Amino acid sequence: MSRFAKGWCLMSAAFVIFLWPAAAEAHLMSSGMGPFYDGAEHLLSSLDDFLGIIALALLAGQNNKQHGRYILFALPASWIVGGFAGLMRSTEWQQPVVSSLSIVVVGAMLATRSQWTALTFAGTASLFGLLHGYLNGSSMGTTGRGWIGLMGIALTVFVSVAFLSSFSLLLKAAWTQIAVRVAGSWIVAIGLLMTGWALR
Repeated sequence: MSRFAKGWCLMSAAFVIFLWPAAAEAHLMSSGMGPFYDGAEHLLSSLDDFLGIIALALLAGQNNKQHGRYILFALPASWIVGGFAGLMRSTEWQQPVVSSLSIVVVGAMLATRSQWTALTFAGTASLFGLLHGYLNGSSMGTTGRGWIGLMGIALTVFVSVAFLSSFSLLLKAAWTQIAVRVAGSWIVAIGLLMTGWALR
């Protein structure tokens, strides 16, 4: 074997040894991604939270830019306020029926394309954020994610609203607006189904 081949083999062996992991995980969910990203993942995997954000953001875009600007800051801010209030609880506060019914309400708003003033719409979105933020905060207090996880949720809410409302704002064709309202009716149906499960 040539000196070059021997050197290459030694370098390859050293490379493998130095990069050999102490533990390998197929999914980061099993090891945890840190409280910030765990909070973001919690929001994206919670159907009752994320469906409401989708409905409110799409409705904001279907109205006008001012609605979108108001909700962009009102929803994450109210989520943080509700979340910090929930963190103060020593036990988790579970209200699946209330949470599911809030999905029905915002889904119906989207399906009927409610024409409210920007301030009234922002107030409604803030109530949604306070409720779901409180539910998230009370659950995070028991899992150890704390305020860092809450910041992960709030940032995810902000980015989601910014993307979805601006996307909805571009939908000017009649058939696309009908499609958005149909999506609202599906959100209502999912909310009713979740309410039925919670009551059962």
